[in-house]
Amino acid sequence: MVRNEIALLNQETIDKIAAGEVVERPSSVVKELVENAIDAGATAITVEIKDGGITMLRITDNGYGIPKEEIPIAFLRHTTNKIRSAKELLSLHTLGFRGEALSSIAAVSKVELITKTKDSLTGSHYVIEGAKEISLEEMGAPDGTTFFVRQLFYNTPARRKFLKSPMTEGNYIQELLERLALSNPAISFRFISNGKDKFATAGNGNLKDTIYEIYGREMASSLLDVEAVEDGFRITGFIGEPAMNRGNRNFESFFVNGRYIKSGMLSKALEEGYAGFLMQHQYPFAVLLFEFEDEQVDVNVHPSKLEVRFERSNVIFNALLRVVHDRLIHREDIAEVPVTEEAVVLERPTMPAEPFERKRMEAIKASIVESIHKDTPYEAQYKDFYAAKRAAVAEATPEYGGAPSPVQVSETPSASLDAPVGASQDAPPITTEAAVKTQYEQQSFFSPEAKGDHRIIGQVFGTYWLVEYDGKLYIIDQHAAHEKVLYEKTMARLAEKTMTSQMVSPPIIVTLSSQEEAAFLTYQESFEALGYKAEHFGGKEYALTAVPDNLLNLDKQQLFLDAIAACVELKEDKTSDLILERIASMSCKAAVKGNHVLSMPEIESLIDQLLSLENPFRCPHGRPTIIALSHYELDKKFKRIV
Repeated sequence: MVRNEIALLNQETIDKIAAGEVVERPSSVVKELVENAIDAGATAITVEIKDGGITMLRITDNGYGIPKEEIPIAFLRHTTNKIRSAKELLSLHTLGFRGEALSSIAAVSKVELITKTKDSLTGSHYVIEGAKEISLEEMGAPDGTTFFVRQLFYNTPARRKFLKSPMTEGNYIQELLERLALSNPAISFRFISNGKDKFATAGNGNLKDTIYEIYGREMASSLLDVEAVEDGFRITGFIGEPAMNRGNRNFESFFVNGRYIKSGMLSKALEEGYAGFLMQHQYPFAVLLFEFEDEQVDVNVHPSKLEVRFERSNVIFNALLRVVHDRLIHREDIAEVPVTEEAVVLERPTMPAEPFERKRMEAIKASIVESIHKDTPYEAQYKDFYAAKRAAVAEATPEYGGAPSPVQVSETPSASLDAPVGASQDAPPITTEAAVKTQYEQQSFFSPEAKGDHRIIGQVFGTYWLVEYDGKLYIIDQHAAHEKVLYEKTMARLAEKTMTSQMVSPPIIVTLSSQEEAAFLTYQESFEALGYKAEHFGGKEYALTAVPDNLLNLDKQQLFLDAIAACVELKEDKTSDLILERIASMSCKAAVKGNHVLSMPEIESLIDQLLSLENPFRCPHGRPTIIALSHYELDKKFKRIV
């Protein structure tokens, strides 16, 4: 209800409104307090949480500490030791500067502070709850500061109910701390969740070591160093070998003057630098640090300081694109052929291994050597199985879906199938999905009775099949068609609970990021329902021991990572059916690609399977599988009808 009179809000209401702008979730609290610790000169920071940080957060540092007389002032709004005037906003060398963090956190939680400066004999113990001071007293304490933040949003329950699960909130905190560790390799970070160590960095100033501690051995062994000095700024850091790509941009990290930022401009420059090295919808790994001279960048443009404004965007864009592209061109890119497909992951690491790592790798390699000289009963059985399959194909009776696909080649880009034939602007359009649906409803092209009258003319461009029937020319995209067949078979087998797996021996060791691990653990039942099996192997590594049985000839590790990447962005309220569909759609990469010539029996078999589906019109990704061109439209094109 709107009131006529204007009144000044009380301080409690003001504080809660301000807190809503600064404190969105537990990770917001961690961000503000850890950034303050970094600004306070800390060289070691420990963050401990319980229940995703909702019930308890503890942030401990060995920084300068806060003098006793300044503690109450620090919890007032707009009090800071970072700046003194608006002019200094253009020459910031600290992460925090707004002076709202402590006030906002204290307004919506119960805060306990223990702090001591280096030149003080004793420390201070301060308690404030809901912006109300409870006590301030002396106590013994080590140099530095410790914050306990308990019962976040205890006095604003409407805010608390919008938080996500403790696992997800904890994952947000881990992602934040990993980025802070990457931008501050000289600081030792330790993160503990529910009593378990999640990660720790050495703080030795070596960025590559920090990447190793966060992303694991495989990623750290595939890094390319980057360094460039431009007019007014400098770029340093690492980019990943093209083979270490992912299915989303979560592995692109940019830091400006020590601050993590999100920038569409920098992402675009990075990805264009990889042009010619990555396929479409593949994204690179990068940890890039930008150092700008004063007044070249404005960080005061976003409440959470995740965005910045650059003075010379075009210069920065071109510089990043050039340095990335040049680094990729001048690297040594001669692939080593492994003894077995599974050995690719095991042979790549080049970094020195710890003793337990060496023992583990030697044991796995020994199992590979043994498998080379002697097939296990399981492998011998599958060799016989594949021999039988090849014989069946030779007899022109292919069986798609469960058997290996024909030889895989990259799918070549093609023009839109919905485009009209010819360049004339007044030409009648090709009949697409709507017309084919009409035929379907009339039980003509798709009816069992019509099958004997289909005349398969052949294959063009190694990609499209031409079928004549009842005055129309039907054009079928073989890749989209096979994707649809595989997807429908997978979903049917899921519904019937008849999914089977192919065992992977020896297991493939996969390193997952914190986001990927959280997504896999959240949707693990769905992965297992589809035939994936992965067991925790220590640290960030998982042993992939089984995959769906229609992925026999594909890169099992990459498909597993792509399936996880497809789930990273899913919301928690998604149903299990939607999750299964998302993961199952990744299995369709087993489909025969475009630009691959099939035999006539293979074409007939796949067309029969496509036309038997309830909805054959589009592949799982939305592309049309079939279009139609009428006899009448062809006559119009050749001016036989005017």
